[in-house]
Amino acid sequence: MTARTGAQRLGAGTAAAAAGLAAWGHFEAGWVKLETVDCVVPGLSAELDGLRIAHLSDFHLGFPSRGTRAVERAVEWVAERKPDLVLVTGDLLSRRRGEQHLRALLARLPNCFAVLGNHDFATSRDPFSQPAELYDLGSATLLADDTRTIELRGRKVQVVGIDPRSYRRSRARPDRLADPKADLRILLCHFPDVIDRLPEGAFDLVLAGHLHAGQICLPWFSGRLRLSQVRWTYVRGLYRRPAGVLHVSAGLGTTFVPFRLLARPEATELTLRSAP
Repeated sequence: MTARTGAQRLGAGTAAAAAGLAAWGHFEAGWVKLETVDCVVPGLSAELDGLRIAHLSDFHLGFPSRGTRAVERAVEWVAERKPDLVLVTGDLLSRRRGEQHLRALLARLPNCFAVLGNHDFATSRDPFSQPAELYDLGSATLLADDTRTIELRGRKVQVVGIDPRSYRRSRARPDRLADPKADLRILLCHFPDVIDRLPEGAFDLVLAGHLHAGQICLPWFSGRLRLSQVRWTYVRGLYRRPAGVLHVSAGLGTTFVPFRLLARPEATELTLRSAP
C-alpha cells in the first residue's frame, strides 16, 4: 500500500465515521426520553405527598431540528398523564416563526406555568437568534420576577418565576418573593446555578434547564465529556443543596447544530415524596 492510498483510505474512513455520527446525532435529537422520577422533598406535608409535576424545558421552536418532534411527543405525553402542575423553564423559541406552534402546544398543557430563557431574548452566541417578544403565553401563565399561589390538595403551593434578563444582571432576588406561609415553594429559573445564589431553605424545589445535558458529548473515562458547558456544576437530574432540591432538565430542542449526541432530549414527571 502506498502512502497516498493509505491517506485516501484514512480520509474515507474519517468521512464515513463523521457521517455516521451526524446521522446518529440527527436521530437522537428526536429520540425523547419520557421518565417519571420520585423526588424527596424534606418537610413536605402529607397532603402533597404524591403530587405530580411535569418539568419541560428548552423547546427552541422555530429552529429546524428533530427537536421539534421531541417537543411534540413530550407535550402529548404530559397531556395524556394530566399531572397536577406543568412547569416550563425557558428557551421556548429560537426563531419567531415558532410562536404559533408554541402557543398551540402550551394550550394542551394543564395548570401550566413558565419562564423565559436567554434565547427568547436572543442573548446567546447564536448569530441567527431572534428576540421572541413574548409578553404572554395564552393559557399558560408567564412569570417574570413575580409569583402565583394556587391551592392543590387543600394546600398553598407557590410558584416563583425569574426573568433571565434580571438574573444575568444580578438584579433578581427570588428569595424575597418566597412566601414562608406557603406549604410548597417552587422556583423556576432558566439557569441551574441559581441554586447557589439562594439562602438556605429559600425554596423546597428549584427547576432549571439551559444546558441540554451538554447536547454534544463524547464517551470519557468518568462517563461523558461535554463539548459545551464544561464548567457548569449542575447539568442534568436531581441535586440536593441547602437552598432546596434542584432538578435540571436536559431539555427537548437543540441550538447551534440540529444534533444531540449522548444527551437525549427528555421530559420528566417528578412525583414529590415526603422525607422518611
